[in-house]
Amino acid sequence: MKNYLNFETEVKDLETEIDKLKDPFNQSGLSEVDTQKISKIQNELDVKLKSIYANLDPWQTTMVARHEDRPKSKFFIDNLFDDFISLSGDRHYGEDKSVITGFAKFNDQSVLVIGQEKGDDLDSRIQRNFGMMRPEGYRKTIRLMELANRFNIPVISFIDTPGAYPGVGAEERGQAEAIARSIECCMKLKVPTLAIIIGEGGSGGAIALASSSKVIMFENAIYSVISPEGCATILWRDPKKMLDAAKAMKLSAQNLLELKIIDEIVREPLGGAHRDKNLMLQNLKNSILNNLEYFKSMNSEEIFNDRKNKFLRIGRDKGFITNLDDLSSLKPKLNNFENIFKSKNKLIFLSIFVLAILISIFVFL
Repeated sequence: MKNYLNFETEVKDLETEIDKLKDPFNQSGLSEVDTQKISKIQNELDVKLKSIYANLDPWQTTMVARHEDRPKSKFFIDNLFDDFISLSGDRHYGEDKSVITGFAKFNDQSVLVIGQEKGDDLDSRIQRNFGMMRPEGYRKTIRLMELANRFNIPVISFIDTPGAYPGVGAEERGQAEAIARSIECCMKLKVPTLAIIIGEGGSGGAIALASSSKVIMFENAIYSVISPEGCATILWRDPKKMLDAAKAMKLSAQNLLELKIIDEIVREPLGGAHRDKNLMLQNLKNSILNNLEYFKSMNSEEIFNDRKNKFLRIGRDKGFITNLDDLSSLKPKLNNFENIFKSKNKLIFLSIFVLAILISIFVFL
């Protein structure tokens, strides 16, 4: 049974009519398929989908990103990688089933795969904690990322979470510290890291794994510091103002690409990734191949500096720094204006010092 969003009512009606025409024996008086009518309605359906999905507002995009039929991390791991070996446990507390981790082969190259998994039905969603990771999940990914770094193995992460789990137990076990350490680990790796936001990229739960060399985002995915409902509740004390919050947060892929927070958008089939999963697989595979190829000519220090400079450039394109391609040093460089100001200060201090000496001489004489 297909699931439809509240703005897809006309799409649902057209698809229901097509399904009836494809099975004429369920209707009295019909005994053959009317192919011409099916083609006509199919064209109407394509036009309607194109019209709807070309004009999605930020809240509708959020609903598409959360669609329950949308392909999850497990689907991509099962279909994109060979010889996947699942690894579990953080060696401190236990196993977190909201994140799938392990080594695999991609195009005959060894990679570490990390996938935040929401689950496909109610039982699996409860087991996976709806994709909300606990501290042991982040510590597990840190352990494996450090192992991949030691053996020069690229890291590919699939991001799909409403946020880190906010429960009391998680806080008691050091949720904030685990997220901070995960971000630190991602930033200091000297191997290529790809973060692919396939659905929701929510809050620190996403950033903990998305501090990567390349941040890739599906066309109808979202990436934000908080959910639209949470933002509306905090700012307006009214969760129903989620559309206003979604617009203000610039959480869509196109907005984030313009702000240079992400590096690439992977196009989705007409109507969302769930409508043609095979095409989505092929588009994503091409993107991963191209991005891994980009890093093949770089050594470990160049990979590290490329990632560091990428994050240092965010939000600085309208500042005083003229050469944004050379930001390997975290120490701020003085621009010409600051140099002049600094030299003038030296002259002023020298003048005051000389004047003080002269005054002292005249006073004592």
